[in-house]
Amino acid sequence: MKTKKRFLVPVFVFSLCIFGAGKVLPQDGIMERMAFGVKAGVNSSNVYDTKGDDFDAKAKWGFAAGAFLSFPFNAVLGFQPELMYSQKGFKSTGSVLGVDYSYTRKLNYIDVPLQLQIKPIPALTILAGPQFSFLINEGYDFESDAFDLGDQDPADDNARKNTIGIVGGLDLHFSNAVLSGRVAWDMQRNNGDGTSTSPRYRNVVIQLTLGIML
Repeated sequence: MKTKKRFLVPVFVFSLCIFGAGKVLPQDGIMERMAFGVKAGVNSSNVYDTKGDDFDAKAKWGFAAGAFLSFPFNAVLGFQPELMYSQKGFKSTGSVLGVDYSYTRKLNYIDVPLQLQIKPIPALTILAGPQFSFLINEGYDFESDAFDLGDQDPADDNARKNTIGIVGGLDLHFSNAVLSGRVAWDMQRNNGDGTSTSPRYRNVVIQLTLGIML
């Protein structure tokens, strides 16, 4: 039930952005210029602001998919909200009491980027703005020379459920196809306890997607 409620929050935020933009933007002919699209691709996620000398984070690959709306103000400026399912996390290796371990953190989010569009030329859009991320579920895989915990669901984990960040990137337009690149950073840390196996961290994600305008 809690996961379902957390999923409804970003959907509500995305819907509110659509409704608000419709009220604010000029109405004369705007519907002919608005665009809706879907996209899918991959994340390369990692963490920064880690604490613990024995902790060494490495990038983790994940899936990303969702929808976006384009609201142009004029030929140069616009607004683009998105609703994305985004797999994040990281891989790490380290040592506890002389025992080497490997640790994979798995975090699944719904991201809502609210981006300003700048279009220097028709085929290129520069985007930047805040991003609201909502954690829908999490897990980890812990292995060591001494034991293997396998896939675990951290029921008592103190990870932050709602996170504010910033996002920026480029869209390249090829007729109805859109090739998108994004880089996103959390502005708030996860509230971890700062140990070598559960460090304090902030997500950073490089995302590449291919979309289509419908």
